[in-house]
Amino acid sequence: MSHPVRPPQESDPTIGRLVADASRDISTLVSKEIQLAKSELKVSAKAGGIGIGLFAAAGFLAVLAIIMLSVAIAYFIHWGGEGLALHWAFLIVFAFYVLLAGLLAFVGVKKVKQVRGPEKAIEQGREIPRALKGEA
Repeated sequence: MSHPVRPPQESDPTIGRLVADASRDISTLVSKEIQLAKSELKVSAKAGGIGIGLFAAAGFLAVLAIIMLSVAIAYFIHWGGEGLALHWAFLIVFAFYVLLAGLLAFVGVKKVKQVRGPEKAIEQGREIPRALKGEA
């Protein structure tokens, strides 16, 4: 079943007009997509900033809590005058933190020394010129 071909009318768009309209529509679409992405990023950045601020506040409060715990431990060692003298109790808590910091630094140094470069990738990279020449 064939359809008769209608001759072009003067009101029909030309190929040039169709291309110009499509170009304009694509440009508008891209610009709207960029605007949408910007607005989404603003919302995400704001939420991320608030999240970072809340983490910082939580970290600060955790440091305060550790200080208060340290004071409480020192007073526990002192035990209302029944235990060690208060200055010795605080010195014990201080020494514990210094030892803990030393232990963490020691483990950290050992871990950092384990870091190595990408030796296999470097070796394979050196093989590429030979492979391109057909030698390997």
